[in-house]
Amino acid sequence: MSKVGTPRVKAQRRITDETTSALRKYQNIVVGSNSLSFTIRFELITTLFAGVPGALGFWLRKRFFRSLFGSVGRGVVFGRNITLRHPRKISLGDGVVISDGCVLDAAGDHNHGIIIGRDVILGQNAMLRCKNGDISIGDKTGIGANSAFYAVDGNKIVVGSNALISPFVYVGGGQYHHDRTDIPIVEQGPDSRGGNVVGDNAWLGARVTAIDGAHIGRDTIVSAGSVVMTPLPDFAIASGVPARVIRFRKTLDLESSAS
Repeated sequence: MSKVGTPRVKAQRRITDETTSALRKYQNIVVGSNSLSFTIRFELITTLFAGVPGALGFWLRKRFFRSLFGSVGRGVVFGRNITLRHPRKISLGDGVVISDGCVLDAAGDHNHGIIIGRDVILGQNAMLRCKNGDISIGDKTGIGANSAFYAVDGNKIVVGSNALISPFVYVGGGQYHHDRTDIPIVEQGPDSRGGNVVGDNAWLGARVTAIDGAHIGRDTIVSAGSVVMTPLPDFAIASGVPARVIRFRKTLDLESSAS
């Protein structure tokens, strides 16, 4: 059955609604606040300081960017040309490093946004994007360059502490109903699987894809290029398309717990 008001339709209506002023559209889509004073501050800070190179740029962003966020811990480093959306719904712990070109997008009407723990490193061009979803990154986790996390349609992406996320990893996204053939898939509505969990100490190799609903256990390793479509248990080593467990890292412990 066709479902009116899919995320794509809602986004398009928000952009093209002729009854809403251009300023209000910009506030709704980018700033995340209808406050004129905050919008002006957002524009000034991002325009003046986002692209400043060198040590001066790091100092200016450290000094001024923190006022845009919901909360910012001590010692946070902001790289050049970071893209921010709805920054008031973004919280950063102590010692977070956000490299050049990262995207932090907490957009949504009913979500909580993005929470990043202590000593997390986001590699160059990494993207954390919410479309009415939530993302949480645990302490001391590293997100590799050009990786992308998409939390949509009420889903949550939860990454544990001390996780290793290699470059070009993709986690989340949306799935759609596709039973009907008389209308486009995009018009049939989202088929949410509840989001993703990446456990503590997990290691995802380069170009791993974990689709919506795929949970990866703690201390689990997923080899490069694998596609995770179903849950993977703790302490597993998995590989393939789709990813399957090839062995366990703690065989004796698993056998003793099963007996």
